Amino acid sequence: MTEKSMRSYPMHVDGVPHEPLDGDWFETEDPFLGETWARVARGSAKDVDVAVSAAHAAFTSGPWPRMTRTERGALLHRLGDAIAAHATELAETEVRDNGKLWAEMSGQLSYVPQWFHYFGGLADKVEGAVLPLDKKGFFAYTRKEPVGVTAIITPWNSPVLLLAWKLAPALAAGCTVVIKPSEFTSASTLELVAVLEEAGLPAGVVNVVTGYGAEVGGPLVEHPLVRKISFTGSDATGRHINELAARHLKHVSLELGGKSPNIVFEDADLDSAVNGVVSGIFAATGQTCIAGSRLLVHESVHDEVVRRVVELAGTARMGNPRDERTQVGPITTRPQLAKVLDYIDVARREGAHAALGGHRASRPECGSGWFVEPTIFTGVHNSMRIAQEEVFGPVLAVIPFADEEEAVAIANDSRFGLGAGVWTTDIGRAFRMSERVQSGTVWVNTYRAVSFMAPFGGVKDSGLGRENGAAAIEEYFETKTVWLNTGAPSSNPFVMR
Repeated sequence: MTEKSMRSYPMHVDGVPHEPLDGDWFETEDPFLGETWARVARGSAKDVDVAVSAAHAAFTSGPWPRMTRTERGALLHRLGDAIAAHATELAETEVRDNGKLWAEMSGQLSYVPQWFHYFGGLADKVEGAVLPLDKKGFFAYTRKEPVGVTAIITPWNSPVLLLAWKLAPALAAGCTVVIKPSEFTSASTLELVAVLEEAGLPAGVVNVVTGYGAEVGGPLVEHPLVRKISFTGSDATGRHINELAARHLKHVSLELGGKSPNIVFEDADLDSAVNGVVSGIFAATGQTCIAGSRLLVHESVHDEVVRRVVELAGTARMGNPRDERTQVGPITTRPQLAKVLDYIDVARREGAHAALGGHRASRPECGSGWFVEPTIFTGVHNSMRIAQEEVFGPVLAVIPFADEEEAVAIANDSRFGLGAGVWTTDIGRAFRMSERVQSGTVWVNTYRAVSFMAPFGGVKDSGLGRENGAAAIEEYFETKTVWLNTGAPSSNPFVMR
């Protein structure tokens, strides 16, 4: 495509499009076609400063801080309605920029407005408290106050959905925001913010600075006016962000990687379990932090489960993500394609057996896109890299276990703890496993279910803090305590009361 025919996406700052101050742009590619379709502004520390300054001004003056919480809640409802009205266009952009299936994105974008409706309703329901003091002559209470300018850094795998998880509670709390989307998938975020401002969001409340991590992400995290960082991405980047933020004692929420165990017991409904296993790893092409990338199977049903999973996964339709019949789309980025293929080579070198797939897809319907065949490895030990490291692609590692104790031991033998699945008809076992498996979410006889009402987050190296549900809005508040002297006598000024 020529530069004139490509779509151009400037940044969005203080309510208007913002051209990069250094005049630089970069290209974004269609993962199915394997070609450039748009160019995006390449920001710098100078652009970050302009955006953060705009967010700080909007936080401290103008209409935003003067709104009551009820008024903010009503505005969030309108924002949700606006997203619903533009859901088709936003989904189309994400399919093209990200390669996610239209069949998934059309439903996902219809669901995203619920985050704004839910947190809009919650905006004026968060309460402080009157404290039952042990001291006479005093009255004390607490206030919930917005933490301030918030940096939201989102990944390339689900840009709009994961942005909504952060943006809706941040706005409901009264914060202002600077978003740094992935350089691979910035277009849908920029289009979303334009929709929000058309719906009445005041200028400067939400800003977007696009570009690379070192040039934009680092300066944003370290900017002195940013008081909170909410990040979703790799654990390595999350750890680096946490270290930078710690130097300035900033609030941090991190939703990081996973190596989630999907555990099938001998008494499970195998039809449901097999469907859940395939959904857990091959839906979204395995490019999800909660992917059930480790299949733990009781040894008595191991061979049957593997046979069924291989058979079902082998029927997956690959190809154009815009085709509603497609079930497995492309890998989103060129570097991720190389990473997934490298992990497949690693698994083979470690002695795992590819029971299905194990190579780049060469099907005619995949064209020149970045596809990897659904891949299933058997003969895996939990110490292998394929079982310990996040592949973030359509690659499943199958590990047998003998009993419940061994299943728990294998499941917890990971530095990650984001999600886990348990398939059993024994209700006692369901409760025991839910208690003993170390993860932020446990799905029993289902997998990949999420809701704006249900807290989501990880333990161990999978992150800090929670998104979704009432717990999420607390991540964007400071608690202030107010003391009032209602008649306590004056005392020695050198002694604490």
